Amino acid sequence: MADTQNTILLSTAYLPPIEYFNYLLNSDNQIIEKHETYKKQTYRNRCYILSSNGKQALTIPINKQYGNHTKINEITISYTENWQQIHWRSIESAYNSSPFFLFYKDKFEEFYQKKHKYLFDHNNDCLKLIFNFLDIEISPDFTSEFIKNPKNILDFRNSISPKTPFQTKQYKIYSQVFAEKNGFTPNLSLIDLLFNTGPEAIDYLSLNVCQ
Repeated sequence: MADTQNTILLSTAYLPPIEYFNYLLNSDNQIIEKHETYKKQTYRNRCYILSSNGKQALTIPINKQYGNHTKINEITISYTENWQQIHWRSIESAYNSSPFFLFYKDKFEEFYQKKHKYLFDHNNDCLKLIFNFLDIEISPDFTSEFIKNPKNILDFRNSISPKTPFQTKQYKIYSQVFAEKNGFTPNLSLIDLLFNTGPEAIDYLSLNVCQ
């Protein structure tokens, strides 16, 4: 791992929240944890979007071949149910009327037709897709081993979590499709920001939006 105070350590994440990207863009070096044991009910295989009925979770079903000792890079994706179609239809339903959905739709729809074996690979490819949309050049490193308490690194592996109440942080408001009905909902998946603000998403992420 790089030895710098402005290096951040993150968990892998499925369509990560705005907070995740805010730290990515405001750091010099980025590392994604590859050797931790899998933790349930986290952003590792779950994201949140905003539907007409409010905040909605999308979860990727997984297999743990070694039970609770399965490392994150060993977690495989289950395809016993057509979760890809379910997720894509949920995203399409939620954001079809957003200003920039049609601009990004085709690439996302194409991505949801791929079948990755491993969750870690799926998340990384999804991250690359979003980097491309944001027109940013970030290439995170990966850990070579698990270190519980790394030195000289800002460790966000567990602090960026859906279990952390968003009320403890202040998020700047941006336009959302169902804001009139549900009010502003902060720290959703980055796709909420992307579909609603398009190219301006990068400017929002560059701000100190989650302190």
